[in-house]
Amino acid sequence: MPQRSASVLLVNLALVLALLVVMLGGWTRINDAGLGCPDWPGCYGHIVLPGSEQALAQAQALYPDQLLVAGKGWLEMVHRYAASSLGLLVLLLAWLGWKRRAESNYPVGLSVALLILVCVQGAFGMWTVTLKLLPIVVTLHLLGGLAILSLLVLLRFRVLRWHRAAQRPDVLQTVAVRRRQGKGWIMLATAVLFGQIALGGWTSANYAGWACTDWLQCEQGGAVSLDFAAGFTPALETGPNYQGGHMPREARAAVQMTHRAGAVAVLILIALMIWRLGRAGWPRPALVTVALLVVVQIGLGIANIIYAVPIPLAMAHHGGAVVLLLSLVWLSQQDLVVDKETVYACAQSC
Repeated sequence: MPQRSASVLLVNLALVLALLVVMLGGWTRINDAGLGCPDWPGCYGHIVLPGSEQALAQAQALYPDQLLVAGKGWLEMVHRYAASSLGLLVLLLAWLGWKRRAESNYPVGLSVALLILVCVQGAFGMWTVTLKLLPIVVTLHLLGGLAILSLLVLLRFRVLRWHRAAQRPDVLQTVAVRRRQGKGWIMLATAVLFGQIALGGWTSANYAGWACTDWLQCEQGGAVSLDFAAGFTPALETGPNYQGGHMPREARAAVQMTHRAGAVAVLILIALMIWRLGRAGWPRPALVTVALLVVVQIGLGIANIIYAVPIPLAMAHHGGAVVLLLSLVWLSQQDLVVDKETVYACAQSC
């Protein structure tokens, strides 16, 4: 049993660390520290950024074209340290899963899939730096982090169920469960929200958050034309530094307006989902929580437009998207309903 408890503890630690890594990634990007270290995996040739002025000058001489800003370098390296630690935890989870591959109901496949995804994510982290913030790579790196975080939530639910089944096998074999209707709506809403987050990542990676100044339309009077072709044609040229973005304003405005349209689509779809799930008997507090998160997230998006994307609001918007996605993943796991009559019968005989 202690070994089973260790699995639960390990997946909990990995989940908390994954959330920290995603938030650190957003903080790094929002503070323009994505190239705080121009090399990988070190920073100006060091695993730990030096502190003395002489050492910093020597480090700067290695990369004369990239201004060394110690604060941004440390932001990037702390993000890398946290991501590397997460990789080690996921490796341990995969090792434990492989050891327990003969045990019933242990999520071996999910544990191994997470390890593969973390390795791919590490490669995208390297390419983010070596390709100098190429927007398509930055966006995919964001999505990879969110996919890892979401899969860790699913892994936690499955490990907990496996752990509880081992604790009281007599009860769990007697208690009957059924699935609520409507889970397909959650899957659809999660997929659409993931696409909307991808649009948000594309907006951020191309520095399109400042392209429009009016919260309802791009500019009052419609003074800015929207170039969707340029906005959604990924730049694939390697070599240029993409920090600050290369798109013309018309293309950035098209990206931002598309992101706004996506927000409306997410709002409508989640409202329909909540209505359908409410009729199917899903927990009301959970549905109200998701509704409030959507409203807050849209409010944060509008505030970012009005106040020209200040760092605190940008970070809150990033965090809001993460929490909303996790709330849908968590809600998808609330579909099991215990048959009360069976529970009562078990209580009398177990």
